[in-house]
Amino acid sequence: MRSSEARWRRQLILLGAVCLGMAGCTAADRPATSARSARFESDIAFLGQHTQVLLLTDPSGAAQVAVAPAYQGRVMTSTTGGSDAPSFGWIGRAAIASGERQPHMNVFGGEDRFWLGPEGGQYALFFKRGDPFDLDHWQVPEPIDWGSWDVASQSATAVRFHKRMTLVNYAGTQMTIDVDRAVRLLPSADVTTLLGESPGNAVRLVAFESSNTVTNAGNARWQPESGLVSVWILGMFNPSPATTIAIPHLPGSESTLGPVVNDAYFGKVPADRLIVRPSAVLFRGDGRYRSKIGLSPSRALPMAGSYDALGHVLTLVQYTRPSDADRYVNSMWEIQREPYKGDVINSYNDGPPEAGKPPLGPFFELETSSPALALSPAQQYTHVHRTFHLVGPEPELDRIARKTIKVGLDELTNAFATSTSK
Repeated sequence: MRSSEARWRRQLILLGAVCLGMAGCTAADRPATSARSARFESDIAFLGQHTQVLLLTDPSGAAQVAVAPAYQGRVMTSTTGGSDAPSFGWIGRAAIASGERQPHMNVFGGEDRFWLGPEGGQYALFFKRGDPFDLDHWQVPEPIDWGSWDVASQSATAVRFHKRMTLVNYAGTQMTIDVDRAVRLLPSADVTTLLGESPGNAVRLVAFESSNTVTNAGNARWQPESGLVSVWILGMFNPSPATTIAIPHLPGSESTLGPVVNDAYFGKVPADRLIVRPSAVLFRGDGRYRSKIGLSPSRALPMAGSYDALGHVLTLVQYTRPSDADRYVNSMWEIQREPYKGDVINSYNDGPPEAGKPPLGPFFELETSSPALALSPAQQYTHVHRTFHLVGPEPELDRIARKTIKVGLDELTNAFATSTSK
């Protein structure tokens, strides 16, 4: 665990220095540090200078979702509309403005991007066979890091992408994979059905989903002994000093279900940044302290969220979680004893990797994964990841939060109110 922490520290130092070391990179190229300071019009204008942007728009013209085919069909950002429309996705302006490939990973940002796991281990997709698990040899596979995905179809509220890729994992197993990725703006009627609660007329919202279908396009079944893959969707959001992440969990004893939360990714998370409540795990999303948490299959529920008390923004993430699935890929940077004992849902809070070094963003992430996929030739699996942003009166948002992520706004707002920011 400590060796992985050191490797990630070096990685973030390098990636965080991209903007600082780039000729012509100005303060305007650096990301916003508060959700309230990010504006949709500005982000769309910036993106439009560098790439094609597909705007999905609801009939009223208020809610909009920006999708970039050249950046692997990722959702870059979205807005509820209204006066001075907010922008919810974190945009990696430095990497985008450079127009050049960055080492190891192109940090374009976006609030819904497609990756595949595992990252590390004996079945890693981010390391070549026999290479050491260190930063010098770590590389995001090109098909999910660079280059356009084909637009298969498009309408005013949806777009579908296709990509065929061939990957070779650390064990030397070649895997040919077809990916069909559909991004769809969700109408309000669907939102009520999916959340089990009506947002109400006073709440402005934008909601969208990515439906990610992976097909084994090769001639051999994917076997645990030679390596399985999983769909991995990551959302990067603008932080604020008053953002609290909430991940509800299944209650039960540790002897039966195991630990509630895994907080050892980058060293144990300090107590003033992580609180385990009976119904949910609370985690700071201020972009000021690098840390990561995850929930296992025995604890995870199909919902997570965050609340920015400054912007009065409730963000929810919902994903498909098969009730009988208990095998998830492990992405640790090491040869693993249990390669299929990974987490289902993760949250990452960005921050300086060490004193005096710039953060990668800053941003915070909500991430979901599919089970490890043992697919036969031509067999498919679809992982759906949904994102909801709601802005409005606190009583209305409180009602929705209690229904979906099992905690109220008072608890989310005050959980870390007396903590000293690290």
